[in-house]
Amino acid sequence: MSPAVSATGQLCSKQVIDLLFMLRPVLFCLLCFGCRLAAQETTPAKVSELDPITVTATRQETPLDRSPSSVTVITDQEIEERQYRFATDALRTVPGLTVVQTGTPGQLTSVFTRGARSDQTEVLLDGIPVNQSLSGEFNFADLTTDNLAQVEVTRGSQSALYGGRASGGVINLITRRGMGQPTGSVYFEGGSYDSFREGAASSGKLGPVDYAFGLSRFDTENSRANNDYRNLSFLGDAGVQIGPKVRLGLVALYTYADAGSPNTVFDPRPYDNLRTERYQFAPNLEFSPTEWWHDRLYVSYDQERQINNPNRDGFTGPTRSVLRRVQLEYQNNLNPVSWAALTSGFFYEHTNVYQERPEVVFGDPLIRDKTEEVAGFTQLKITPFGGLDLYANARYDSFRDYGSRFTYRFAGNYLFAATGTILRSSFGTGFTPPSSQDKIFGGNPNLKPDKEKAFDVGFEQPLWEKRLRVGLNYFYETTSNQIGFNDQFEAFNLGSARSQGVEVFLTFQPIRALTITANYTYLDAVTTSGRDISQPAGARLVRRPRNRVYGSIAYAWYARLTTTVEVESMNARQELNFGGPNLLVEDYTTVRFEGEWRATDWLKFTARIENLFDEKYSEVYGYPALGRTFYGGVSLRF
Repeated sequence: MSPAVSATGQLCSKQVIDLLFMLRPVLFCLLCFGCRLAAQETTPAKVSELDPITVTATRQETPLDRSPSSVTVITDQEIEERQYRFATDALRTVPGLTVVQTGTPGQLTSVFTRGARSDQTEVLLDGIPVNQSLSGEFNFADLTTDNLAQVEVTRGSQSALYGGRASGGVINLITRRGMGQPTGSVYFEGGSYDSFREGAASSGKLGPVDYAFGLSRFDTENSRANNDYRNLSFLGDAGVQIGPKVRLGLVALYTYADAGSPNTVFDPRPYDNLRTERYQFAPNLEFSPTEWWHDRLYVSYDQERQINNPNRDGFTGPTRSVLRRVQLEYQNNLNPVSWAALTSGFFYEHTNVYQERPEVVFGDPLIRDKTEEVAGFTQLKITPFGGLDLYANARYDSFRDYGSRFTYRFAGNYLFAATGTILRSSFGTGFTPPSSQDKIFGGNPNLKPDKEKAFDVGFEQPLWEKRLRVGLNYFYETTSNQIGFNDQFEAFNLGSARSQGVEVFLTFQPIRALTITANYTYLDAVTTSGRDISQPAGARLVRRPRNRVYGSIAYAWYARLTTTVEVESMNARQELNFGGPNLLVEDYTTVRFEGEWRATDWLKFTARIENLFDEKYSEVYGYPALGRTFYGGVSLRF
């Protein structure tokens, strides 16, 4: 039995979390006391601006207007002003992405990028892969925005840069790095369904040592029986500068979640419960011998534990799962001349998975799986003239269980300096390895990775002294050798699919106080093989809306009061009906309102209404989302 699990099957960290829960009144009193301290401050709040830089699209710092990939950057300022408490709140604003939550907060939450499966979007923390569980997909349900400096979403095949599970795209969560005088903040928020959230953060630099961390606790009862949710999250970054050329750092992530599992409204389960504990520690070294030579090395250890109990599904019964992973990556960036840059490196990963199923009806009560991967990658960038950037990527991944894969990608970006017009395009290959769940529960340990080919082309155009920016992307991707089931319910590489679509987006700021953003995604995603019995050939891929619209209007009424209205609309969705025609799922439109009043430089009050018009809808059939909810909070900086 793992030391983090007690004899009764409870995660030991629950006692620590309950202690934090009891300290909630102390935090609230601290906030109230801070209100008095800050009551005399009246100077306008300072707004920090972040340079439009991405590191995900090329593995080097690259201005957004020189990126060869379609990238959306969500800054910490946007996260704070729009009160995005969970990462999925921010991801819903991104064109080409579909966020699917299985009912209410705390339940399984998946992200589909341009129609690709949810296990085809790589999730990174400061460039380091984050644990993606037995199924190979990342569950976003418990991921908060604590201590995030920005979120970078890169769409399109990135396997030639990041390997398997990046054939649809990459989501890179970039932590804050401490700078300047140490500062801190605390906040308290309450709302509908007995929801309470408390948090604290601090960052700064003391001599050669820098640090930044965020910590929060969230509790809610949600709307159904056995639907309560508890979440404790921590994300931190610390480092020490060893001379002018070397920094030794540590990135640490911890989440604990306890969620009731009510199942569908058609078959409710009043007792099922899922507890998940995830942590990751990643020491890293950054070394720059010269201005044109930069090295980075990290070693990462992460672990995820899950207890699903009692899990009265009539098949597996209660389960206890543990996934442990060790990763190592070295990256070398060379920029010896202004017109060329070379990036190269190697990657190693070892994963060990096991699951205990003491009451399983069929099969072994203890199942195990191990995977090991070694990879090398390289990227050449050349700038032959003016605003033209050309990229060539290649990567070779070797797996202990299922051979090797070679992937490549060619991409280009052209910036017309006179007009600001940006043209970009790419073509690349990708792959997605079988997950432990595929191999174990599919009854076929000899499964192979599937294969992808992807193409995209797009443009962006600033107008009216850059007050208006419009853009459009077209994308096309095919998947073959996809894992599916035959008529004996055995898993084989026998499926294929095709996705294509258009992303249209704009940002408009007619006056300084008013910002309007909007995007529209058209997606045509279908299965192209009838060999997988789960769906006939030509069937639409489930949970991918054909039409998705997002829009927001933010207005600063004066220096201290800001309000934002956000709208999201989904049209033409389907749900899987195993072996038969897909089920049509109702369309929906939701409206979200946020308000923020900065009483002083130190004190801020927030209010938020989600699902303003009380829309009745489900993102997953049978799992209703919350109706209208209200939240209010106060935060103090010091």
